[in-house]
Amino acid sequence: MNTDRFPASVSPVRHFGSDALPPGAELSATAGLGEAEEFIRLFYTEHREHPGSARTSLAARLREVRGDIGRTGTYRHTAEELAFGARVAWRNSSRCIGRLYWKSLMVLDRRDATGPEEIHRHLCDHLAQATNGGRVRPVISVFAPASPGRPAPRVWNSQLIRYAGYRQPDGSVLGDPAHVEFTDLVRRLGWQAPGGAWDLLPLVVEAPGDKPQLFDVPRELVLEVPLSHPDLPQITALGLRWHAVPAISHMRLRIGGVDYPLAPFNGWYMGTEIAARNLTDTDRYDLLPVVAECLGLDTGSEDTLWRDRALLELNVAVLHSFRAAGVKISDHHTESRHFLTHLAREERQGRIVPADWSWIVPPVSGGITPVFHRYYDEADQRPNFYLDPEARELAGGRCPVRHGGM
Repeated sequence: MNTDRFPASVSPVRHFGSDALPPGAELSATAGLGEAEEFIRLFYTEHREHPGSARTSLAARLREVRGDIGRTGTYRHTAEELAFGARVAWRNSSRCIGRLYWKSLMVLDRRDATGPEEIHRHLCDHLAQATNGGRVRPVISVFAPASPGRPAPRVWNSQLIRYAGYRQPDGSVLGDPAHVEFTDLVRRLGWQAPGGAWDLLPLVVEAPGDKPQLFDVPRELVLEVPLSHPDLPQITALGLRWHAVPAISHMRLRIGGVDYPLAPFNGWYMGTEIAARNLTDTDRYDLLPVVAECLGLDTGSEDTLWRDRALLELNVAVLHSFRAAGVKISDHHTESRHFLTHLAREERQGRIVPADWSWIVPPVSGGITPVFHRYYDEADQRPNFYLDPEARELAGGRCPVRHGGM
C-alpha cells in the first residue's frame, strides 16, 4: 500500500486528496438505500461460488436491509459483508499501486468498541498484528459507523505512527516538519513532549460523548529500522531511522452507503515512499543536500545531477536496511510489475481498475517502470476510502472549537 505520496502541506492520503469529494461521497449518518442495495448485490454476485459466505438469500437480505433503513435510517453489515467491503475498498483505491494483494487484507471487526481506552487497546493490537515480527501484513480495523443520533469514534492522527516535529528558536525543526502543528496541538492537550528527533506522537482518540483523549503509542509496538548504506558509511553515520508500518488512520471507509470514520489500515512500505518522499521532500526532512554533502557532490550546479545521485543512494540505503533487518518492504520496479498483473487479473474478471497515473507512477525512475507507459481508467467506485475536510484539518493540527476550552 502506497501511503506517503503527497507533500506534508497536503497530508498523505490514499484516495481523493482534495476537499472536493465526489458527489454522494460526503460523510452521512444515514445510509443511502440505492448504494446499500448495489453493495449487497455485489456481495452476492462475487460470492456465488461460496454460498456459505451469505447467511440468507439475496432477496431476503435486500428486504432486511430495506426494512432496517426504513426504520432506523441505516443498517448493520454482517461480518462477511464488512470484510468483503473493506477488501473491495482497497481494490477500488485508485491511488494505490499495491492492490494485487487486496484479498489478503486482514479485517478486524471493532464495531462494538465504545470507550477511548478500549479503542486505544484495539489500535495497539492492530499495530502488533500488522507488524508481525517484521513480516508486515495488510490489516484494517473497522470501528463503529456513523449512524443517526450517534457520532462515530475517530482518531485525529493521519497515521498511527508519526514522529513529532519541534520548531527551534532559529526557525529550524527538530524531527518531522510535517507534524509541527500537530505536535503543538497535542502539547496544548497535555502531552509532555520528550523533545527528541524521533519522538512518537501520541494518539488523539475521540469517542462519542467524550472529549478527545491522549494515548501514547507503546515503543515496544513500533518496529523501527536504523538506516545504513551497504557501501557508504557516511550515510549510516547520519543516524536516520524509519518505522515499519504505515497505518493510515484519518480516512473514512464507505461500504454500501454506511460510513466508518475510524478504519485505520496499512500495507507495507514501498522504498520510495520513505527515501524519495518522507526523507527528501523539502517540507519534510529535506535530506538531499545533507546526503550530497556526505557524498562530496558538487551542489553548485544542477548539471551535476547531485539531487538524483543523492536520491538514488538514499533509496539504496532504505531498501538495504529494511531487508537486512528482516522487515518487509518492496521496491518500485517490482510493485510496478505487480500492479500490471493485478490490472490484467481484474480485466479478466470483467472489472475496470481505476487508477490515478500521478500516484501509480513511482517518484523515482518513473519512465523505466512499466506503469508509466499507459493510460488508466478514472472512476469513483465504491466501497472506497475518502478523506473529509474536517479529518484533514484535525490531522494538520487545526483543532475545531467544539470541545470547551480547546
